[in-house]
Amino acid sequence: MVDYILGVSNPEQWHSQNLQMNKNHYASWMVHLGGPKLITEIADEIGVGVHFNPFVTWNHKMLKYGVVRMHDLIKDILNWERFYLSGRLQKPVHILVDNLDIENVNSANLKAAMTAALLLLPPKFTEEDLYAKICSLSYMGDLRMLFAEDRNKVKKIVQGQFDLFQSRYRPFLEEYEAKELLRFMSSGSGQTNVSQDCGLSAARSLVSSLPPMVRSKMGMKLGQEKKLVESGRVIHEVSIGSREEAAKCMQKVLRRTVMVSSARQAVSGLLTVGGVNAVRYLSNKMRKAWKSLR
Repeated sequence: MVDYILGVSNPEQWHSQNLQMNKNHYASWMVHLGGPKLITEIADEIGVGVHFNPFVTWNHKMLKYGVVRMHDLIKDILNWERFYLSGRLQKPVHILVDNLDIENVNSANLKAAMTAALLLLPPKFTEEDLYAKICSLSYMGDLRMLFAEDRNKVKKIVQGQFDLFQSRYRPFLEEYEAKELLRFMSSGSGQTNVSQDCGLSAARSLVSSLPPMVRSKMGMKLGQEKKLVESGRVIHEVSIGSREEAAKCMQKVLRRTVMVSSARQAVSGLLTVGGVNAVRYLSNKMRKAWKSLR
């Protein structure tokens, strides 16, 4: 099933128009009981702002499309408030229509993902290790990974799209190399080996590049320090005692965010797709998980 994400200005209005053309995409009880208003309210109040219609056939292909308010999408990309769609956009995606220059906005999300991955990686690693760690960020704490996802999902995504990961993240790797935070070395196997500065100063630099929401939650746990910058403005920085402490704290923040978002979206999805489709979707996921375990 191919996944599509549609960013719209007004989800309720969009669903109202879509119901006139594609009523069969929605669970019948939602159509009759509340229509577009109920669909939008469940996505916003129970889920994480996204309504999905799965098992839609178009041009002889099976697809699933999610509808999200564009304002919410941009907030998640920049702040990782839900760390749901922002996590999806850290992996290779194909942007079909881009009226608000989302591709450019998403560059901040890609850089933050690479920064978070570096904080969790050891002093030496391969380029593939880096992309695997980036890919795994949005699965940390995801309840589906316990029983309804392929255990080899991250590895398959990275190895199947390595060149696409490389084209997206190489500019940021080169930027960090210029700052002497990273060094690259070629190996005989064709893999690129990477070494990073694991000092406290480098760790502080990485933490300062994380999204505001993540830094704020880390500051609540570790404390904050006031710092006077050149412009004369006072900023608050996360107080870091060691790199390991910062990495562990960030991991807890992300895991908690993903766990809450995945639980909310799971409940929202079960309500909105209808009983038959919910069982069908879950059984497909569990079949993949069982196959990967075997």
